[in-house]
Amino acid sequence: MLTEIEKKRIIHDMADHSAATARIDPTLYEKYSVKRGLRNEDGTGVLVGLTEVGDVFSYIIDGGDRIPVEGRLFYRGISIDDLVNGFYSKKRYGFEETIYLLLFGELPTQEQLDQLEAILASSRELPPSFTEDMILKAPSPDIMNKLARSVLALYSYDKNPDAIDIENVMRQSLELIARFPVMAAYGFMAKRHYVDKESLFLHAPRPDYNTAQNLLYMIRPDGQFTELEARVLDLALVLHAEHGGGNNSTFVTHAVTSSGSDTYSTIAAAIGSLKGPQHGGASGKAYDMLQDLSATVKNWRNEVEISDYLTRILRKEAFDKSGLIYGIGHAVYTVSDPRTKLLRDYARALAYEAGREEEYELYTLAERLAPQVFHDVKKNDKIVCANVDFYSGFIYDMLGIAPELFTPIFAVARIAGWSAHRIEELVSGGRIIRPAYKCVQKRRSYVAIEQREQQEA
Repeated sequence: MLTEIEKKRIIHDMADHSAATARIDPTLYEKYSVKRGLRNEDGTGVLVGLTEVGDVFSYIIDGGDRIPVEGRLFYRGISIDDLVNGFYSKKRYGFEETIYLLLFGELPTQEQLDQLEAILASSRELPPSFTEDMILKAPSPDIMNKLARSVLALYSYDKNPDAIDIENVMRQSLELIARFPVMAAYGFMAKRHYVDKESLFLHAPRPDYNTAQNLLYMIRPDGQFTELEARVLDLALVLHAEHGGGNNSTFVTHAVTSSGSDTYSTIAAAIGSLKGPQHGGASGKAYDMLQDLSATVKNWRNEVEISDYLTRILRKEAFDKSGLIYGIGHAVYTVSDPRTKLLRDYARALAYEAGREEEYELYTLAERLAPQVFHDVKKNDKIVCANVDFYSGFIYDMLGIAPELFTPIFAVARIAGWSAHRIEELVSGGRIIRPAYKCVQKRRSYVAIEQREQQEA
């Protein structure tokens, strides 16, 4: 048997060997016109499918040129601004209505909305012993991994897990939408108790509470929250629910669905994608970065100090040395991200209620300065803006939500969009998604170990 030291040394050597053989000559990508990251040379995404669920709009074509414009986001053809204003002008919560819109392509009547809310309320309870056996007995330091494991475990509790007819998938989708906040909350509680050694409490979801209310209720010891807090979280869920078919986790949903796989495997794969810091995990990274900014910069109103900090980030001299200003820049949006504009207003309201207006002003100043810093350091004219992750972590922190839950909350929202895209792929896809990869490894013959060792000797 190997000792742990020997095992670690061998794995280290194996990793170096594997990394060396995995490195492809970068000039070959240009030679074979490879669309790295499925991106065209002008930064747009390679068209690989069609969808009616969501649309991201960021430029217009004028005489063959792409002209950046204010970003817009559409859910089933309805502008996110109109949707949000419609909810909140009537002082209604919006996430459940958004779920209906995404799944069924139209806004619900009051009766249809009541039916959906009743189904969700009756589906939130987890199967018998599930909490104890699948969540509490195997706590995870990362809630996203726990959420993925919980989704996969639900397969075993489903009497018809593999059928992909739309009625069965609809049932599974609604149950997952209902249970995501419960599994995320309980996974968080298990982590805080078994990993962080804090007191354990579990609140059963309340049937009279909506998704946002239940989330706040389940993660707080006393279950208390204000109306403003619930409405801000509801808005965050609405804004994270969908973002077109090309974002990484939704594309994963389409790809796995196209193989004929079951709902639980598909959604677990999407969760794995969303966890990444280049995708849903960016909100936590942006929050950590801005916390570091607030601790590093002595004068929160000094533009030179703030710009210097952002410059050092881009030069890989500050924060995590990645060279990334998290929360700034987007794969599609340039001039603005419509979700950021909506979140910023509510962040301001929360900040002034919590006495954190100076911190809010630091955020807005960093947001304003970042594009110029990008221009100065990168020496290009690329237009960048703050994305939805820039303010998300700040808002969640003001809601008393721990950073471990930032990305799981994203998943609680995005399961609605994933479900709509899965159904769309089942109905309209028809072919397994299989893009081509060009093999650039030279052909060679097999040589047995004995012969190779003899030649080397």
